[in-house]
Amino acid sequence: MKNKILLKTIISGVLLSLFIFSCTDEYVEISPEYSIDSENYFNSENDYYYALISAYDLLQTTYANALLGEIASNNTLCGGENPTDVIGWQQVDDMIHTEVNSNLHDIWNWMFAGVQRTNYFMEFKDKTDFEGKNKMIGEIRFLRAYYYFELVKWFGPVPLKIDERFNLGDETSIPRSDISAVYAQIEADLIYADSVLTYDAPEIGRVAKGAAQALLGKAYLYQDKFEEAADILEKLIQEGPYYLVTDYASTFEMDGENGPESVFEVQYTDVEGAGFDCLQCSEGNVAVGFSGVRGYDGPLFTAGFSFNVPTQDAVDEFESDDPRIDVAILDIEAWAASNSAEYTTGNEHTGYFNRKYLPRKRSTDAAGDLNLTNPNNYRAIRFADVLLMAAEAYNRGNIDDSKAQEYLNLLRDYRFGDVDHRITLTGTSLTDAIYHERRVELMGEGHHFFDLVRTGRAADEIAGFVAGKNEVFPIPLEEIQFSNGNWSQNPNY
Repeated sequence: MKNKILLKTIISGVLLSLFIFSCTDEYVEISPEYSIDSENYFNSENDYYYALISAYDLLQTTYANALLGEIASNNTLCGGENPTDVIGWQQVDDMIHTEVNSNLHDIWNWMFAGVQRTNYFMEFKDKTDFEGKNKMIGEIRFLRAYYYFELVKWFGPVPLKIDERFNLGDETSIPRSDISAVYAQIEADLIYADSVLTYDAPEIGRVAKGAAQALLGKAYLYQDKFEEAADILEKLIQEGPYYLVTDYASTFEMDGENGPESVFEVQYTDVEGAGFDCLQCSEGNVAVGFSGVRGYDGPLFTAGFSFNVPTQDAVDEFESDDPRIDVAILDIEAWAASNSAEYTTGNEHTGYFNRKYLPRKRSTDAAGDLNLTNPNNYRAIRFADVLLMAAEAYNRGNIDDSKAQEYLNLLRDYRFGDVDHRITLTGTSLTDAIYHERRVELMGEGHHFFDLVRTGRAADEIAGFVAGKNEVFPIPLEEIQFSNGNWSQNPNY
């Protein structure tokens, strides 16, 4: 059994408001036999703890963000069984998605469900006092920042409500806040979290100070606030407990979960299953099964649905002697030949798979469909990402190229295992080197599309990408309709 917090859906998380998000992604009015409200809840530390865990629970739905974020980039093709397999993902891959896309609507719904749960906690944060509550509030505010960061990243301006729940009808009166306002709230939440949390989390899987600092640095970087990003990331690098490991491959194996390179990690288990009618109900990492090799029979891995297949362009990005390619990319033909493995091919078969998040063999006692209950954690923020963000901030902010080189080369020394691959470039040439390093180091982890967008490179790198449109995704049509004219669609959709 993993020694980590089990992020289970509990009643305090399900009945958080006057409505819940159902598996069909529609608002459903409920009349529960037992209702949790301000009169009979938040009366003890335990109540706050369960409400906190319910807010963590929505992190598990971010498997969709990571998987679709990778598919949207030039790192992978959608794949699957055929060109209509999960049509919403196929459309995003081809940059032909519209406001009618159930998979994008999932991300909207699930991230706002996370916001709703954090706001429920904050709405009653003053009802009962106990020692250590401020640290719980720090965790909650980190989670709210995380969910809003995902929302603003995907959809641009979004409705903003703080310290109280959204209610039915709010969509007709609360506007979509400017991106700057959303980021201002994200910053405020993370600055608070940084001020109250320590580098030691109370349980494995819960938020520590380093996660707040890293996400704050990322939020600054996404706004081109390079000095602010450099300052907070430098503090994290110098004061935090994180460090690079010599065995890069171990980072993505079960034994490497929550290791020294992990600044923030989404926890998954295989103790409770789910079905295709309710993927967000799974306690496992759904993206892993979807990324698996179709029809696979052989050592180490189990079969999956052959989505998210790396492109030749992604493979070619690696330097010829970069050992990370064997960690990030599985060449299935070469692997099958050397390991007597068998497999079948699916749509857009490239011969490559996202090795970091392929399903590994495990106990047959796992609950539910094995493809939907993979226990592989998602490494949401790694120390390598922190080093590269700091390098980028120092370089692009014209602050200190030598410092940028230092952090870039620290990573390369570890990954190549020598000092012969150090970068001595400066200026825009150093910027390009950092961009290259981010792509290969974070390959398969769902960041590249947003890196291309925030640095203005997406239109040149992604086939079908339309500048002035595809930097953000469309607000789901149903949400526009529910708003009764209060919300307008993103440009050119």
